Amino acid sequence: MRVVVRFVVGVLSVGVVIASALGWVQLRILDRSTPVAEVIDTPAPSAAGEQNILLVGLDTRTDAQGNRLPEEVLAALNAGDSVSGGGTADSLTIVHVPAGGGRATAISIPRDAYVDLGQGLGRHKINSAWSRAAAQATDAITRSGPTGSTSLFAAETAAPPSPDDPAVVRAASAAGARATIGAVQRLTGLPISHFAAVNLAGFSDVSTAIGGVPICLRAPAQDSYTGLALPAGPQQVSGPQALAFVRQRHGLPNGDLDRIARQQVFLAGATERLLSAGTVADPFALSRISAAVSRSVTLDAGWDVLGFARQMQGLSAGAVTFRTIPTGSAELSTPDDGTAVQVDPETVRTFVGTAIAADAGNPAALAALAPPPPAGVTDASVSGGQDRLAEDDAPYDDAPYDDASEETDEDADEETGTTAPMPPVSPTPPITAAAPGCIN
Repeated sequence: MRVVVRFVVGVLSVGVVIASALGWVQLRILDRSTPVAEVIDTPAPSAAGEQNILLVGLDTRTDAQGNRLPEEVLAALNAGDSVSGGGTADSLTIVHVPAGGGRATAISIPRDAYVDLGQGLGRHKINSAWSRAAAQATDAITRSGPTGSTSLFAAETAAPPSPDDPAVVRAASAAGARATIGAVQRLTGLPISHFAAVNLAGFSDVSTAIGGVPICLRAPAQDSYTGLALPAGPQQVSGPQALAFVRQRHGLPNGDLDRIARQQVFLAGATERLLSAGTVADPFALSRISAAVSRSVTLDAGWDVLGFARQMQGLSAGAVTFRTIPTGSAELSTPDDGTAVQVDPETVRTFVGTAIAADAGNPAALAALAPPPPAGVTDASVSGGQDRLAEDDAPYDDAPYDDASEETDEDADEETGTTAPMPPVSPTPPITAAAPGCIN
């Protein structure tokens, strides 16, 4: 019997070692196979080892290599045809990862936030930084010819390349990424350490690769625009339904803010699934994930994925808080972009610093970000996250601004882009990966 036991223990030990080795092999493959782009000027190393990662969800119909997504894939995703979409960055989330694996803070920026984009692009909705810079880069490349041109393409072809050339698409995307990173840094005051962009198919692919993402809906969801059809209650989404879940905004009580909440819940569920399931030690799961990521995700060229994976091992499951920057009017009139979301950069930067401090356990910061609970909501339900965006909650536009000051603020923003300071309070309560609760 002792011989049998030793044999079994020996086999299991070897199996564990082999599985761990295969897991790190898959991570190394992921590190080498994922498309990268030179989009970040190398920041000075942080003494504390902190990182700020910008996650971008793109409304594009190309894969990470710049190739058009097949029509059958777009049809399965209910994403229109290959010329649909605006090529904008419709999901913007900064993840602050503290040194040593403490609680991380993920901060969402509404796609329609009206800001100074920088780089000579003017004041526009922040999601358009990508498309505007990409369009400029595409024009500069495709209008270059062989005569007197310094274009890299001039030596390869006698005619300007097509805008659909994957190399042109990749170069334009890199320009869009740099512009978006710059705009986010200007707004939040956080230096971006790393960058990851995922296309439409990525939500579908990655959610399937990790075995589905847990969510909870207050009511059944039906949306003809995205093809969403989900029942109420706790469930898992994957594939096209996962993409539809994070894309829907029509018919939601709070419009784009509810869509942001869905994106946060999706990321919270995916984070919880990845960290609690010990995915790094599962070579088969890593193989599926690395294949999905290589098709759908682009990383900045300086990102050490292996080092980041080691750092994330110290981050316990659920130790991520998702927040949304404070906003003013969601019906801000703009000269060229229709209605936009009003934001004040100074207030945003104050909120970001306070949120990071609060999630690190600072009592004063926690108190500053804790608004009084709505009438009829118990402390227990608030802590459990179940009354998030409840129907009887007062909408943000009913916040205590007097009519005169609100009109003055909007007029000032139209002329100068500045507003009176707003209280550093998010329009939506935070979501945690451990207990995201049910949402609209």
